Amino acid sequence: MKNDLFTSAPTAADGIRVGIGGWVYAPWRDNFYPKGLVQRRELEYASRHVTAIEINGTYYGAQKPATYAKWRDETPEGFLFSAKAPMRIMQSRTLAKTGPQIDDFLGGIASLGNRLGPIVWQFDAGVRIDRDDFAVFLDLLPATVDGRAMRHVLDVRDPGFVGTEFLALARSHGMATVFTDSDEHPSFADLTADFVYARLMRSRADVASGYPADELDAWARRIRDWRDGGDPADLPHLGASAPRRPREVFVFFIASAKERNPAAAMALLERMSSP
Repeated sequence: MKNDLFTSAPTAADGIRVGIGGWVYAPWRDNFYPKGLVQRRELEYASRHVTAIEINGTYYGAQKPATYAKWRDETPEGFLFSAKAPMRIMQSRTLAKTGPQIDDFLGGIASLGNRLGPIVWQFDAGVRIDRDDFAVFLDLLPATVDGRAMRHVLDVRDPGFVGTEFLALARSHGMATVFTDSDEHPSFADLTADFVYARLMRSRADVASGYPADELDAWARRIRDWRDGGDPADLPHLGASAPRRPREVFVFFIASAKERNPAAAMALLERMSSP
């Protein structure tokens, strides 16, 4: 196996990260990972073909700091992870009482060091959210951990909770909301922080690159617009456009035809590296 499989890394435009959800998925061993690649080197390989990965496994259970440190050391300089907060926090009956669990999770994942990107706080559909409890919960999310600035993402999947009050609360805390590009979850592109977090969830199994070329071209234009301070008018919004300001952008190909997501991410990265 050539060493350049592990020493090369994609080039992308400044302020833009494009990636996938996770790195352990059996079908990728047929269409993404080289034949014969051992599983223990899959993260090493994936992190040199996309510029970010969203860790889904932390939703089901936090890892030991040593594991995060190992992931950090297997990835190249400039690569970033985002991570979903543990389900035991997100499904607590009283969010306002989860402070110790939040501190424990963030204290451990801080071992990712400069590979640590946004933390995603996912509230699943069907889980009732009390507005006052939710507001107190947001106050518990720290701005820094071990001297490193934290970026928090709110993924609320209850359509009844999502509205202008929710957006105002997210903006007052400088936290991003998720643009899901999905028919299954609330899908809105309102900007509430100094960064953008998008999950693209419409990959098609019958398209080798996951998305047709024209759709990838359109996403490349929107992403550059976000990065340069714009607020794409062709995406759904709940409220007025946000003030113009440059923003870092995180885009992940998630779910849907998952077997196509690495190809979709790499195809979009190729577009982002072009003028």
